[in-house]
Amino acid sequence: MSDEFSPKPELALLSCAEMAAADAAAIASGTTGSALMEAAGRAVARAVIERYPRQPVVVLCGPGNNGGDGFVAARHLQAEGWPINLALLRGASDLRGDAARAAKEWKGVVADPSPGLLEGRPLVIDALFGAGLVRRLEGTALELVEALDRERLSVVAIDVPSGLHGDTGEVMGAAPHAELTVTFFRAKPGHYSLEGLRRCGKLQVVDIGIPPSVLDAIGPRLWRNEPPLWMDALRRGDPGDHKYARGHLTILGGAVATGAARLAAIAARRAGAGLATIASPSASTAIYRMAEPGNLIVDADDGPSIARLLEDKRRNGFLIGPGSGVNERTRDAVLAVLAADRAAVLDADAVTVFADDRQRLFSAIQGPVLLTPHEGEFRRLFPELAMQSGKVARVREAARSSGATVLLKGPDTVIAAPDGRAVINVHAPASLATAGSGDVLAGISAGLMTRGLSPLAAAAAAAWLHGECAYGFGKPGLIAEDLAGRLPEALAAAMN
Repeated sequence: MSDEFSPKPELALLSCAEMAAADAAAIASGTTGSALMEAAGRAVARAVIERYPRQPVVVLCGPGNNGGDGFVAARHLQAEGWPINLALLRGASDLRGDAARAAKEWKGVVADPSPGLLEGRPLVIDALFGAGLVRRLEGTALELVEALDRERLSVVAIDVPSGLHGDTGEVMGAAPHAELTVTFFRAKPGHYSLEGLRRCGKLQVVDIGIPPSVLDAIGPRLWRNEPPLWMDALRRGDPGDHKYARGHLTILGGAVATGAARLAAIAARRAGAGLATIASPSASTAIYRMAEPGNLIVDADDGPSIARLLEDKRRNGFLIGPGSGVNERTRDAVLAVLAADRAAVLDADAVTVFADDRQRLFSAIQGPVLLTPHEGEFRRLFPELAMQSGKVARVREAARSSGATVLLKGPDTVIAAPDGRAVINVHAPASLATAGSGDVLAGISAGLMTRGLSPLAAAAAAAWLHGECAYGFGKPGLIAEDLAGRLPEALAAAMN
């Protein structure tokens, strides 16, 4: 199984520490900190001018470099004739370095911060705190941020909405809901967290003169999920391919929730698996046979019958969990497949069935395995991570401790490999919150792994394609049955 996950510098997401290292590297190469701040503030002013008609603006500046960016933005807007009212959270004597220099170049009045500044409903530039805030907002800063939301003012945030942690996406007491967030060089994980999606508005990442080559030393391990990361793997093919060359996926069907395996099988075949077989309890075989004619059906009532299926080496991929039931049959199937070192996607019931015996699962993982839990299933399998801040950190630790690639679903789906590489997928409309949607995602993932993609590449591609199917549906009323039929268009969009 090849990896074919292709890291792209332009899609890298940087932690606060990595962004600080990028700044330091740019300064070491000859760009001054003052020049970076000037470029940042000028970019914010330009973004405001491009988005809004000329109007009164309140610039709320904090005591650090974020506040310095605010001073520069205010100066450029004032030079363009915009009425500016600037307030500084602390006295100018508290400013240091580049921020102090930026403040000295501001020729207007510096007001004391108070909610009264917001009377008349001005446009607000939030330059209070950047992504590296480490303590909860309090005092005047908290009052100002709460007033921004209470009055539903138009807010442009510099770097992040103040109070949103750049690494974890945690809201540190409060954070405003911005219409526009302007950040620099590369986005941060917090921008694509659930709270970041709620609060950043339109995210604009601007160039301020940091050379991309600084990423060589930083070595990013987190990316925003987009087709360039994995599309080369999707394009792979050979004129001599036949159905077995494209992989034979076996899906463990359940006795009751028979639709789950059927949805997954259709999605897997649409994703490119050459064959898909549903291994059904004998009592339910007739139900499965009456459905989609392209799905193959075999009886598999227990562990020994599943073991017999594994004797066929052409069955190179397995999907266990959708509708299979939290029972001994599901557990036996998982352990048999893992012992045979086949590509495996474990979803839903296949995750939950090991909640009380997770070390047995983790010890059995030796080949290419993808776990695809939702939050509840994740907490059952990794209870010690439930209270840890930051979804990326939680999923990375889950992947490291389990030995499997882990896809934790959500509007901010995070996928992490055991070696620490990770992606965040936000290409997903809210309409995907419908029964059976996860079965389709599992089917796409399993179909791609059966074709030979690594778990990380398959999961990243599946998450993006899943979202693209929903976007492509293009109207209200989406249900899971609509998704697989949109896969040909989604695949074409990814490869164009």
